[in-house]
Amino acid sequence: MSEYKIDTRLWSTKARNLMPYTPGEQPRHDNLCKLNTNENPFPPSVKVAEAIAAELAEQATGLRLYPMPESNNLKQSLAETYQVQPEQVFVGNGSDEVLALVFACFFLKERPLLAPDISYSFYPVYAETFGIEMVQIPLSEDFSIDTDDYRRPCSGVIIANPNAPTGLLLSLDAVSKLASEHPNAVIVIDEAYIDFARADNGAQVSAVSLINDFDNLLVTQTFSKSRSLAGLRVGMAFGNVSLIAALTRMKNSFNSYPLDKLAQAGATACLQDTEYFEQVCAKIIELREAMTKGLVGLGFEVLPSHANFVFARPKDGNAAEIAANLREKGIIVRHFNAPRINEYLRITVGTEAQTQRLISALQEMQE
Repeated sequence: MSEYKIDTRLWSTKARNLMPYTPGEQPRHDNLCKLNTNENPFPPSVKVAEAIAAELAEQATGLRLYPMPESNNLKQSLAETYQVQPEQVFVGNGSDEVLALVFACFFLKERPLLAPDISYSFYPVYAETFGIEMVQIPLSEDFSIDTDDYRRPCSGVIIANPNAPTGLLLSLDAVSKLASEHPNAVIVIDEAYIDFARADNGAQVSAVSLINDFDNLLVTQTFSKSRSLAGLRVGMAFGNVSLIAALTRMKNSFNSYPLDKLAQAGATACLQDTEYFEQVCAKIIELREAMTKGLVGLGFEVLPSHANFVFARPKDGNAAEIAANLREKGIIVRHFNAPRINEYLRITVGTEAQTQRLISALQEMQE
């Protein structure tokens, strides 16, 4: 394959200075144990493939026509599923696109955006892309978020909950506190992993339940994790109708047809299979606890995760070396070479077989 030299003379200053987000590696080779990108190890509902096949078979209104620009059927199904109004729902091409529109809509102001210093690494990229001042608030020593640290003027606050890569959960009381203390700022709760989180009594803990209480609260979610549809790229946001109207305006100034017909059909069908969805979430929580137990038994320090991954520190602190050794055995995990977390590994919850392969490999390294 030819090597090309990149000539940046025609690039804008913005393009030259950007430091893009680095997505998780997607290697392609046999017998790979892929535990690095938090994908669901189980397939989506069979209803998804059936709906997509039906859409492909439709000749009169099939792929030759544009999709519905506002994904009306999907929005209606989301509204019914989450017990909100369709006007309180926004959908986009993956939650990453939704978040990009959020940054453009609500944070381009004279006051800074507040975010944890250890969180989803796309947030600083969005801020740089849109010219937004972002102040990163240090997590506590135990990696938790102290909402008192956010008592300062801002245009908004964005928090991943459960946080990534730590997996720690912020309570709904804490979310309510943030929203009430910043009535003139948009509080964004990024709930990519919320379906794997449970309160002590077993209840779900999504902040979608609070959007009628706070007109400045926006909650984003995705079909990529708990619904096994990372390949379809479907994300959504829930909030006050005024916030949703702003997102729609921005979307229609950028990409008026963000979701194709197959994505709309598949995602809508996925929402209809509640039983399968709940079974998959429960199974991943069970597997997460088994992985945690196995890692603790090998001397790892494992944070209490509410996501479909664990954040674990080897007893000897040699995370980079362990990640490299696992790679040689065909097991891919995520290591972040960043301050405070460079001795931790983020490991996606896989199947029972994948978990056993991981634990066995780590045991061999200790022998």
